Amino acid sequence: MIEKVIDFCGKNPLIVLLGVVFLSVWGYWAVIHTPLDAIPDLSDVQVIVYTEWEGRSPNLMEDQITYPIVTSMLGAPKVKYVRGSSDFGFSYVYIVFEDGTDMYWARSRVLEFMSKVTGKLPEGVHPVLGPDATGVGWVYEYALVDRSGKRSLADLRAYQDWTLRYQLQAIPGVAEVASVGGFEKQYQVHVDPQRLLALNIPFTKVTQAIRMANNDVGGRSIELSEREYMIRGQGYIKTLSDLEQVPLGVNKNGVTILLKEVASVSLGPEMRRGVTELNGEGEVVGGIVIMRYGENALSVIDRVKAKIAEIQPGLPEGLKIIPTYDRSDLILRAIATLKEKLIEVTLVVSLVTILFLFHFRSALVVIISLPIAILLSFIAMEALHLTSNVMSLGGIAIAIGAMADGAIVMIENAHRRLEEEPDKARAEVILEAAKELGKPLFFSLLIITVSFMPIFTLEAQEGRLFKPLAFTKTFSMFFAAFLSITLIPLLMVYFIRGKITPIAKNPINRFLIRVYEPLLRFVLKRPLITVILSVLVLI
Repeated sequence: MIEKVIDFCGKNPLIVLLGVVFLSVWGYWAVIHTPLDAIPDLSDVQVIVYTEWEGRSPNLMEDQITYPIVTSMLGAPKVKYVRGSSDFGFSYVYIVFEDGTDMYWARSRVLEFMSKVTGKLPEGVHPVLGPDATGVGWVYEYALVDRSGKRSLADLRAYQDWTLRYQLQAIPGVAEVASVGGFEKQYQVHVDPQRLLALNIPFTKVTQAIRMANNDVGGRSIELSEREYMIRGQGYIKTLSDLEQVPLGVNKNGVTILLKEVASVSLGPEMRRGVTELNGEGEVVGGIVIMRYGENALSVIDRVKAKIAEIQPGLPEGLKIIPTYDRSDLILRAIATLKEKLIEVTLVVSLVTILFLFHFRSALVVIISLPIAILLSFIAMEALHLTSNVMSLGGIAIAIGAMADGAIVMIENAHRRLEEEPDKARAEVILEAAKELGKPLFFSLLIITVSFMPIFTLEAQEGRLFKPLAFTKTFSMFFAAFLSITLIPLLMVYFIRGKITPIAKNPINRFLIRVYEPLLRFVLKRPLITVILSVLVLI
């Protein structure tokens, strides 16, 4: 079968070359569309349910919110386990699904099961899903710095929360832009309990009055002078004085009691648990860009940087966006490592071929076949939705050396046969030489291909870490074996031309043969000594 394939490729060069060109273009398309990242995603398929209930203790959050959500999610399909965490005023429920589950299918199942538990939760409590991101979605971070010194941290945080964050969140591929640092501005009402007691006003009435005062209301339309007017009441609080004028009721004399009479109203910061500092120069406000699940990290980062460059000239005077974390540098260095290894192997193989065979054109067979095999491996990567990262590109780098072996052995055998049969047609001799080694070479490369098969048995985080490497190494070796019986024989016919220097006449080969022959005779005559020496070396 292998011999027939080699014979067909040798007699139909146009079909083979068109097929190789088509697959190479497909491989180049796959390279462009394969997501790029620095590291493989080791996180589980996870959906986070976040619930806020202000002022409640962790015990109450656990009993009233976390427990009902956790128990309802245990029956969801493909769920591995559910974890709950309750804090002061917050509840987090982590639903982890089986490996291979589609993220958006999992999110839709969580929403479906959440509809069953909504009626069991306290009034006014609304659970929300976390962003559709994973543990490695943190791809970019920036700091918002005021060089003029005119703005406070509260002003910077307000600009980040209400302007800058939404501009970046609209970028395709961005799941969330989280704000860090600074102070979140609040209207704060500090109630005097002694005044409430003196005026006989319960605290619940204060909170209810503030809620009712911060609202717009609509009325009917009225017709005046053949015109229709829509009536509405504008009641949203915009200033501190608006809040101070909120009525709480009337006293014994019928005089209105205002909020400012029982409380002091001011602007203040939300309580915070940490600070964000930049290079030891003081506090700043920052933002963390979270990438959406399954997106191309490098493309998302490039879009974020392009958007920031577009926003930068329009920022208020003195404001500047400074990048503090950018994963694209690590991604590009991983790609550069693969390019470097490919160039190194190509140069070494070319040098070895030239030195030992004294024929430059023969080196072109390896130089051309290596990149094509790598391009073909990207077709399989794109089909399996594998990302180009340190591990997957490392699999290709590991395989590069073995991928070149098939071409080198084929070329050396063709040179030997041309030496032995100089009067025979060159193309015929080369194809016979390829057929002679085609079968053993093809199956030896296949054996190397399956050498990483045990890695595919790994599960969970170990599997997610090492499987990309095993996949790409397997793909590369498979396509190298495929090209060894299709493209390489054809390339040898085209490039092994001109004068062929006999291998034995090469001075380097003569020297190595003289050194190797005595050693080989010694080993064959004294096998026991050879075994003992080998064991000693291993020890």
